[in-house]
Amino acid sequence: MPKHTSRLLAVAVTAALSLAVAAGPAAAATPSAASAGDRFYTYDGSAPLASFAPGTVLKTRTLQYHLLGLPTPVKAIQLLYRTTDAQGRPSANVTTVVRSLTGDGSKAVSYQSFYDSLNPADGPSRAIAGDLSLGGLIPNVEAVFLVPLLAQGYTLVIPDTEGQTADFAAGPEYGTTTLDSIRAATGSAATGLDADTSFGLMGYSGGAIATNWAAALAPGYAPDVNRKLVGYTEGGLLVDPAHNLKYVDGSLAWSGVIPMAVIGVSRSFGIDLKPYLSDYGLTVYQQLEHGSITDAVGHYPGLTWKKMAKPQYADPNSVPAFLAAVNRINLGSAPTPTVPGYIAQGNGGVLEGTFGSPAGIGTGDGVMVAGDVRALARQYCATGNDPVKYQQFDLLSHVGVPVVWAPQALGWLNDRFAGRTAPSDCGHIPAGNVLTPELPAPTS
Repeated sequence: MPKHTSRLLAVAVTAALSLAVAAGPAAAATPSAASAGDRFYTYDGSAPLASFAPGTVLKTRTLQYHLLGLPTPVKAIQLLYRTTDAQGRPSANVTTVVRSLTGDGSKAVSYQSFYDSLNPADGPSRAIAGDLSLGGLIPNVEAVFLVPLLAQGYTLVIPDTEGQTADFAAGPEYGTTTLDSIRAATGSAATGLDADTSFGLMGYSGGAIATNWAAALAPGYAPDVNRKLVGYTEGGLLVDPAHNLKYVDGSLAWSGVIPMAVIGVSRSFGIDLKPYLSDYGLTVYQQLEHGSITDAVGHYPGLTWKKMAKPQYADPNSVPAFLAAVNRINLGSAPTPTVPGYIAQGNGGVLEGTFGSPAGIGTGDGVMVAGDVRALARQYCATGNDPVKYQQFDLLSHVGVPVVWAPQALGWLNDRFAGRTAPSDCGHIPAGNVLTPELPAPTS
């Protein structure tokens, strides 16, 4: 089984992440007619949305699970539910539940997709419903990750972590949408899940953002969900966005994440960063405003923050609103999870064209900073989240790590559900970076 799973995952990772480089020229994507007109995504009840508790199911539908736009015999239950956005406002979001043919509903995995997009049409629920977009190909290919889980009896819960406005990289919102998705799934009679169902959290890259924020916020935001969690496993994690922007600055492939972060922060927290952008920066902003990771990665080689910003804002820390927002999504300032964790991280970013090693930041997997992830794992160990299993793959990049991590993550989850003692690397994790909030810099 492990060898077979590894081969499947290798195909999935290669196909999904290579889309980011192989896709055509960057262009602003727009929702298809099907997704734009799908009333299921709209809360149209008479009671104010704020009157419902987070996790309340607002609508339910059952449909066929689609792969690459084609229907399969597998049934999926989709739920519209009440949740909370990045600004703390009530919002409606969609999650998908896929029941295992062999499971009894006693155990489930909340799988957070790495669909990374600024376009709501790319969300997993829309891809599962058959509305295929280029960015939506990623959650389709991720189905290969999910087959081993279903085969072992796990029911899957797959939230649209970015919400219905595609709030890219808004970690706290990723966390609340994930936690309220679990509430909705266990509160719906249609899913076969209930208050006694145990959950594991799993995600890579953008999915790791949601997984970690959910684990961190659960004790305070959703203690009822936290009691159901057996653990979280993730790889390729974004910890301190300010560090990541400096790490990918000028890189060959991942520099396209810079404008995506600018747009995502603007949208998620309701701030206008356009006044700080150069003419070129505004052009890139418009190109990617509704784009996905497939439109960004590999399409802006050598792009830097300085090229995006007006000269007086050459240091991103000189933009107060942006600085405040990225500090809000720094996991180093978030609470510590209370359940076991397994965190994997690559450090071979040179394989993906990221050659920089900024002072105080160092190297990473091409887009995520290894020193930040080590620091977070050590912080969790020091603040009570022992055990934490940490693996760093110095010879693997962001694309390569999932092939190794995912089979091990499945085994790790199996052990947590079985009640076995979780392994810990606390006391043996190398030192990392400083994760304190960024300080303002003067305009030049």
